[in-house]
Amino acid sequence: MPASPDPRLDQLERLLAARAGAPVDERERAAVAAFRAALPGLGRPFDQDADPTHVTSSAIVVGQAGVLLLRHRRLGIWVQPGGHLDPGEDLAAGALREAGEETGLSPVHPPGGPRLVHVDVHPGGRGHTHLDLRWLLLAEGDPRPPPGESQQVAWFPWPTAIGRADAGLAGALTGLRLIFGGPET
Repeated sequence: MPASPDPRLDQLERLLAARAGAPVDERERAAVAAFRAALPGLGRPFDQDADPTHVTSSAIVVGQAGVLLLRHRRLGIWVQPGGHLDPGEDLAAGALREAGEETGLSPVHPPGGPRLVHVDVHPGGRGHTHLDLRWLLLAEGDPRPPPGESQQVAWFPWPTAIGRADAGLAGALTGLRLIFGGPET
């Protein structure tokens, strides 16, 4: 008997359709198109070992102190927490798990449930291309990353976070700042 299709594929298509209707900028618009172009060629798009191009989930974590970023150990840049999905893992749950593992905090989804706020396609290191789903999470407190994770994790005021972020993340943060960070100063 053939395996049933992964139900996350239908969820992913609905999420991409929603982002296509409201991208924050041209980079996200291009990312949605790249996602859709790549998916038909991926037999197991959620499996990091099946193909160098695969779906990942990350977390844009916000709180009273601003935006939480970490310095990626291999890439050396400030990014949002996130990474590869576990086998069969729900897309939004992957971001929640990764954020907790990488920061030592206990982030939560916003009231009303998981909210996808951005998608991006970017190099992920080790020759991978990440088709990244970026979820909004809320958290408070001092980060305490466990051993083995980047120890450079910090809260940044919105303007500083936007200035440190790469182009894809900066676009997402600029859009979210209007909701969470107040007016530009």
